[in-house]
Amino acid sequence: MDCSPTNLTHFRSDVLNQTHLGQICGSQQLFHDRYEIRKLLGRGGFGVTFLARDRGLPGSPLCVIKQLCPKVQDVAALQKARQRFEQEAKSLGQLGSHSQIPQLLNYFETNGDFYLIQEYVRGSTLTKEVRRLGTFSEEKVKAFLQELLPLLRYVHKNRVIHRDIKPPNLLRCKDDGRLVLIDFGAVKERIAIVDHSGIRTSTQFVGTIGFAPPEQLSLRPVYASDIYAVGVTCLYLLTGKAPIEFEYDLRTGEIKWRDLVRVSDHFGRVLDKMLRVSPCDRYRSAEEVLRTLALEPYLDHLLPCMSNHPLSVSAISPSRSSRSREVISPLVRTAIAIRDWQARLQERRTIQDTSPLLSDDSFTG
Repeated sequence: MDCSPTNLTHFRSDVLNQTHLGQICGSQQLFHDRYEIRKLLGRGGFGVTFLARDRGLPGSPLCVIKQLCPKVQDVAALQKARQRFEQEAKSLGQLGSHSQIPQLLNYFETNGDFYLIQEYVRGSTLTKEVRRLGTFSEEKVKAFLQELLPLLRYVHKNRVIHRDIKPPNLLRCKDDGRLVLIDFGAVKERIAIVDHSGIRTSTQFVGTIGFAPPEQLSLRPVYASDIYAVGVTCLYLLTGKAPIEFEYDLRTGEIKWRDLVRVSDHFGRVLDKMLRVSPCDRYRSAEEVLRTLALEPYLDHLLPCMSNHPLSVSAISPSRSSRSREVISPLVRTAIAIRDWQARLQERRTIQDTSPLLSDDSFTG
């Protein structure tokens, strides 16, 4: 898209002229007898977004209004767009009032158009932060993961797959510095595909090419799909490069990122596992990533114990009498507990690998 000032002016003018909210933007006329439309924030596949003031509440706080305005013509595609838009409202309502998710304030249909009202978060995206301040250090990316992964754990616990985690959908709030995840279940434009017969088909893919893993492109996202997107986001924060700028291993499909940035061996292994092409080889949950990151300070001490110590978990079993129980240091106990946890985790993974991947309709988001 040509982003010259002239074209941006034409883009803004077109949006303002083609939508009801745009036509009353900047005037004293209230939308829905309540909302004063202040300015256009942006336009995407789902429609248009405006900043407004809610004159129905004390203090007239700022809010965000999303209007469904998909750029599709056929009835089936429009119906699908409406379903996606309604899904965003459902997801936000289901997730409740989490401090890192914009709160859903209202949702309604007027004259055949759909509107979603959200809390306004004053801040800038991580994309703008990198452009303004430069790339992140390894420690800063780890701090980012410590902020985002607990939120992702909460989202997945509520059976929601976000499906579009990326730097433009992560805001740093100017008021209190918290990281906020936006755009839950947002409607995306259909991607036109030409098959081998030359017939144009379409898919209702939701996500962003490069940040979405293969199973999501196949319309079968799982929780681990969000983990992949977080991994690609980490690469952007470390390098400032979009996914399209990376080279990929033609044999495995993995992103070739190691030569572009230097990180510790442990963190490199964490990123590699987040970015595995197969969801079976990837971290299955945000909790798994957090646990692995938490082990790093103790690796030098735990590795010899985990590799060489002959004791099994039964050696510290409470069922043994105190007379026969060995005196075991806390460090060795921790190593044995980790080995036991890894064995149980592998057993669960073996069971899960025998089950088919969850379908796109199995979860909301």
